Amino acid sequence: MKVKVSKWGNSLGVRLPRTAIEAVGAKEGSELDLTVERNGLYLRQPRQTSAELLADMVAEMKRLGPENAPETVDWGPDRGSEIIDDEYSRGEITLEDLLGSKTAGKRGPSARTGRRR
Repeated sequence: MKVKVSKWGNSLGVRLPRTAIEAVGAKEGSELDLTVERNGLYLRQPRQTSAELLADMVAEMKRLGPENAPETVDWGPDRGSEIIDDEYSRGEITLEDLLGSKTAGKRGPSARTGRRR
Protein backbone atom coordinates (compact mmCIF):
# COMPACT_ATOMS: atom_id res chain seq x y z
CA MET A 1 0.00 0.00 0.00
CA LYS A 2 1.31 3.44 -0.86
CA VAL A 3 1.59 6.24 1.70
CA LYS A 4 2.90 9.78 1.36
CA VAL A 5 5.76 11.31 3.36
CA SER A 6 4.70 14.69 4.78
CA LYS A 7 6.29 17.41 6.90
CA TRP A 8 5.45 17.04 10.59
CA GLY A 9 6.98 19.84 12.65
CA ASN A 10 10.74 19.74 12.00
CA SER A 11 10.55 16.09 10.91
CA LEU A 12 8.96 14.02 8.21
CA GLY A 13 6.14 11.63 8.96
CA VAL A 14 3.98 8.99 7.37
CA ARG A 15 0.28 8.54 8.14
CA LEU A 16 -0.58 4.91 8.59
CA PRO A 17 -3.92 3.80 7.15
CA ARG A 18 -6.47 2.45 9.63
CA THR A 19 -6.52 -0.96 7.94
CA ALA A 20 -2.75 -1.34 8.43
CA ILE A 21 -2.94 -0.29 12.09
CA GLU A 22 -5.87 -2.63 12.81
CA ALA A 23 -4.10 -5.51 11.05
CA VAL A 24 -1.21 -5.40 13.54
CA GLY A 25 -3.28 -4.46 16.59
CA ALA A 26 -1.59 -1.11 17.12
CA LYS A 27 -3.29 2.00 18.49
CA GLU A 28 -2.38 5.58 19.25
CA GLY A 29 0.64 5.58 21.56
CA SER A 30 1.80 2.09 20.53
CA GLU A 31 5.52 1.62 20.11
CA LEU A 32 6.80 0.02 16.92
CA ASP A 33 10.31 -1.07 15.93
CA LEU A 34 11.61 0.77 12.86
CA THR A 35 14.23 -1.11 10.86
CA VAL A 36 16.17 0.70 8.16
CA GLU A 37 17.43 -1.65 5.48
CA ARG A 38 19.12 -1.08 2.18
CA ASN A 39 15.92 -1.26 0.19
CA GLY A 40 13.41 0.23 2.61
CA LEU A 41 11.96 0.99 6.00
CA TYR A 42 10.12 -1.66 7.99
CA LEU A 43 7.78 -1.15 10.96
CA ARG A 44 7.14 -4.13 13.21
CA GLN A 45 5.57 -4.86 16.56
CA PRO A 46 8.37 -5.00 19.17
CA ARG A 47 9.34 -8.53 20.20
CA GLN A 48 9.05 -9.35 23.87
CA THR A 49 12.04 -10.73 25.72
CA SER A 50 11.76 -14.10 27.45
CA ALA A 51 11.57 -12.32 30.81
CA GLU A 52 8.70 -10.13 29.58
CA LEU A 53 6.82 -13.14 28.20
CA LEU A 54 7.27 -15.01 31.49
CA ALA A 55 6.09 -11.97 33.46
CA ASP A 56 2.97 -11.75 31.25
CA MET A 57 2.23 -15.47 31.75
CA VAL A 58 2.66 -15.23 35.52
CA ALA A 59 0.43 -12.14 35.66
CA GLU A 60 -2.24 -13.96 33.64
CA MET A 61 -2.05 -17.00 35.95
CA LYS A 62 -2.49 -14.73 38.97
CA ARG A 63 -5.40 -12.95 37.26
CA LEU A 64 -7.18 -16.25 36.54
CA GLY A 65 -6.72 -17.45 40.11
CA PRO A 66 -5.82 -20.81 41.63
CA GLU A 67 -9.13 -22.42 40.64
CA ASN A 68 -7.93 -22.32 37.01
CA ALA A 69 -4.48 -23.77 37.72
CA PRO A 70 -3.64 -26.90 35.72
CA GLU A 71 -3.64 -30.24 37.49
CA THR A 72 -0.33 -31.56 38.79
CA VAL A 73 1.07 -34.34 36.63
CA ASP A 74 2.47 -37.43 38.34
CA TRP A 75 5.61 -38.30 36.39
CA GLY A 76 6.38 -41.33 38.53
CA PRO A 77 9.25 -41.91 40.95
CA ASP A 78 12.59 -40.12 40.62
CA ARG A 79 15.09 -42.11 38.56
CA GLY A 80 18.27 -40.06 38.61
CA SER A 81 19.43 -36.65 39.67
CA GLU A 82 16.02 -34.97 39.43
CA ILE A 83 16.11 -33.97 43.08
CA ILE A 84 17.83 -30.64 43.47
CA ASP A 85 18.85 -29.77 46.99
CA ASP A 86 19.69 -26.07 47.07
CA GLU A 87 18.57 -22.93 48.92
CA TYR A 88 15.87 -22.12 46.38
CA SER A 89 14.40 -25.65 46.39
CA ARG A 90 14.30 -25.66 50.19
CA GLY A 91 12.47 -22.30 50.18
CA GLU A 92 15.30 -20.47 51.94
CA ILE A 93 15.57 -17.84 49.17
CA THR A 94 13.17 -16.51 46.54
CA LEU A 95 13.41 -15.98 42.81
CA GLU A 96 13.79 -12.25 43.48
CA ASP A 97 16.84 -13.04 45.65
CA LEU A 98 18.39 -14.98 42.76
CA LEU A 99 17.61 -12.33 40.15
CA GLY A 100 18.86 -9.57 42.45
CA SER A 101 22.20 -11.29 42.93
CA LYS A 102 22.65 -11.69 39.17
CA THR A 103 22.06 -8.01 38.43
CA ALA A 104 24.33 -6.94 41.30
CA GLY A 105 27.18 -8.95 39.81
CA LYS A 106 26.91 -7.55 36.29
CA ARG A 107 29.55 -5.12 35.18
CA GLY A 108 28.98 -2.32 32.71
CA PRO A 109 31.14 -1.66 29.65
CA SER A 110 33.31 0.84 31.54
CA ALA A 111 34.26 -1.83 34.10
CA ARG A 112 35.66 -4.19 31.49
CA THR A 113 39.44 -4.26 31.41
CA GLY A 114 40.06 -6.49 28.44
CA ARG A 115 38.82 -9.22 26.20
CA ARG A 116 37.75 -12.61 27.49
CA ARG A 117 40.07 -15.47 26.72
